[in-house]
This record gives sequence, structure tokens and C-alpha cells, in this order.
Amino acid sequence: MMQLSGGRRIGSAALAAALIIGVTAACSSSTKTSAPTGSPTGTGIKKGLTVYFIPKDTQNPYEVIADQGGQTALQELGGKVVVSSGTSDTAAAQIPSIQAAIQARADAIVIAGNDPSALCPSLGQAFAAGIKIVSFDSDVTCPNHLFINQANTEQIGTSEVDVLAKQINSTGQIAILSAAATATNQNAWIGFMKKQLTKYPNMKLVKTVYGNDDPATSLTVLQGLLSAYPNLKGIISPTTVGISTAARYLSTHKDIAAKVTLTGLGLPSQMKPYIHDGTVQSFELWNPNDLGYLAGYAAASLASGSASLTPGTKFTAGKLKEYTVLPPSGDTGPSVVLGPPTVFDKSNVDQFNF
Repeated sequence: MMQLSGGRRIGSAALAAALIIGVTAACSSSTKTSAPTGSPTGTGIKKGLTVYFIPKDTQNPYEVIADQGGQTALQELGGKVVVSSGTSDTAAAQIPSIQAAIQARADAIVIAGNDPSALCPSLGQAFAAGIKIVSFDSDVTCPNHLFINQANTEQIGTSEVDVLAKQINSTGQIAILSAAATATNQNAWIGFMKKQLTKYPNMKLVKTVYGNDDPATSLTVLQGLLSAYPNLKGIISPTTVGISTAARYLSTHKDIAAKVTLTGLGLPSQMKPYIHDGTVQSFELWNPNDLGYLAGYAAASLASGSASLTPGTKFTAGKLKEYTVLPPSGDTGPSVVLGPPTVFDKSNVDQFNF
């Protein structure tokens, strides 16, 4: 997924700003004071909306697909998306994009948080300027925003453990190859993984390592993991960059692949070769394009006043039909859940192109 802070660092705010993609050259410094004046669409959403999509970084294939879903949604609604972020999975790389959205008087921000709390001061400034805030994929702990959850958090964590347990007969040492240590979604899933492992007393979690959603870093920590635990039987990588990096490595090291079972959250387009050559038996994911599409409709609905953060509020998300805002639960504020993840294996992986 994705997937996050704790890895590479930018040298300065100026450098981070230089990495921003899609920001217009001339930005107004005035504060947003009113919603667009365009007439509403048939869904009650105003035309001419501008929504900033701020992914974890601009180079993660998963994030690119999710952002494209948001662009499709706003095109359907007569608005536009500006994709803007840095190239490293840190909060510092995302803050200039939030400031750019404020200066551009955007109507809404959709952000995949690289840190649950470090973005809150900047997002608070955006909210004060009248910008609606939506998080997706990886939530933030800031108030006054709607979280678009890709799937039930507990379901993701527990199902990952169940998938691996089935493949290794519920026995042996396992490890987790995550994104960043501060990634909200990753940590929430891992928390439920640990709870689910209590149902499998013969499976032992020996280590969680962090690849920061960077292929090179993911490979380095994977190799260290395999060296430190020669009896490792399974790896769960709940991040598309991590699982694809691990699968690529195992596919060229068949002796290791014969002993270590890999599963996690992956893109079918990236994982097909490893399913067909036997490196990976199965993995899970939702459609990231649908996730971005739903986030786009939610942001536009909030900006138009046709939806709110009040639990029970309903809004229509185009081809995905109607959704209901759920009440806060645990560390999550008002949210909407896209739907359950899909398990991919040889029987169905060729049916999906994302």
C-alpha cells in the first residue's frame, strides 16, 4: 500500500517544494472564502471544483492508480484533480503540497497520510481556509476530516494471517515486511495481525521490518531478514512495493522460495508473473482505482454540502452507488469503507489489470 515516514529525508522545505507535481505556476495567496459558484450536477455536486490529491509519493504504482480514480471521478463531475506530493514517503514531503492547495484556494484535499499526526497543523490551516479534508488509504488523526477506508481494517489484518496460516500449515517462524514505521494503515493492520496470531500458537512472529515503500530499501531489509532468520517459513508484506520486491527476489532465488511462503497486499498487474511461476500462491488487495474514485466523490460531496461528517449521512459515488458515513471507532473518525479485499490466485489473477 504504500502504503510512509521514517525513511529518506528531504534536505529542506524548498527541496520538497521543488518535487511538487501538478501545482500551477501562479497561486493566489488569498484565503478561500466561498464554494464554487457553478451550478450543481445531477448529484447535487457543484461544477468547477478543484481537488488536490496528495499521495504518499508520486512514484508508487499503487498511488498512481488511486489518483487516476480520483481524476476520473472529478471529470465526471465537471471538476479537476491536481496531483501533488513529493517523491519520498515522509510528512515533510507532503506539507508543501498542502500549502499549495491553500494558496490555490482548492475546494478539497484528498491525502494518504505519511504520518498520523505530523500533517495535522497544515491540514488544520487548510480546514480553517474552508477546504474540506478527506484522507484515504492511510488515515491521519486530525479532526474535521472523512477517512475513506479501503476495507475493514480488522478484516485486512486478520485475513492476511489466515491466508499465510493456510499455506504453511499454521506452523513456523514468520515476519512482516511493512512500509514505514509511522504508516497509520500499516500499523493498524499489523496490530490486528498480532491479535489474530494468538489463534495460531505454533506460528511465531519473529520480526517486523520496514522498507519505506522504496524497492531498494525493501530489498535490503528483506535480505537482512532472511539472513537473520534462516528458519523463516513465511512473510506477510501488507504493501504493494514490499510484496512485489520480495516476490521478484524470491523468483530468482528458488532455493529460498521453496522454504519461504510470501503473501500480503499486491497489485495483480505486478504479481501475475509470480503467481504463474509459483513464487506466490495468493495475495489480497482491493481496487485502488475504485478507492481513489470513491475519495474523489466524497471530497466533491463534502465541498458541495451534499454530504457531511455526520454519521448516517449518505452520498452517491457514481458507478460505486451509495455510501453511508460511519461513526468514529477507536482511533478512526468518521469514515466510509470501500468494501472487502479480494484474494488473488491462479484462478482469477488474469481477470484484473490494475
